Amino acid sequence: MRDPEANPFPVSDEVRHAIWEMLVPRDIDAFLAADWGRVAEDFVEANFTGLNARFLASPDEWRLSFPTLATYRDEWLRQAREAKAAREGGLYAEDARAAIFRATRLEEIEVEGAAALVRKRFDGGIARADGGLDRMNWQTLYICRREEARWKIAGFVGYLPYARA
Repeated sequence: MRDPEANPFPVSDEVRHAIWEMLVPRDIDAFLAADWGRVAEDFVEANFTGLNARFLASPDEWRLSFPTLATYRDEWLRQAREAKAAREGGLYAEDARAAIFRATRLEEIEVEGAAALVRKRFDGGIARADGGLDRMNWQTLYICRREEARWKIAGFVGYLPYARA
């Protein structure tokens, strides 16, 4: 049984260990706090690009929803504030942080020099107080780059459909 909060990459694998720390605990904690400042330095601002696959398999249906880091930041903050309000309003029957960690898998990182392709998958959900489930089922492909002596997110294709193999 895996510990969803434990980094699967040993400290000796410095690159993958650092990328996992950026994209899992730091990202989750910043999102739950609705605090962009906690992750702002994790992004390459110049030429940042984010594609929204809209949970659709065909690239013909994907959209350039985040042509700049500012457009992504604004949407990230909107979603984070909405989620925070839902938690504070008693929507959930369980700890959202624990549920998000359980749903998150980041175990594949391909590194080529100063670039990395990272696969982050979500498969789970957060139990609601009304007996329902806020389902999390998608994947994101991140393009990361080493800049200023650390790994940063240069862009992504997010909200891709995901079905566990």
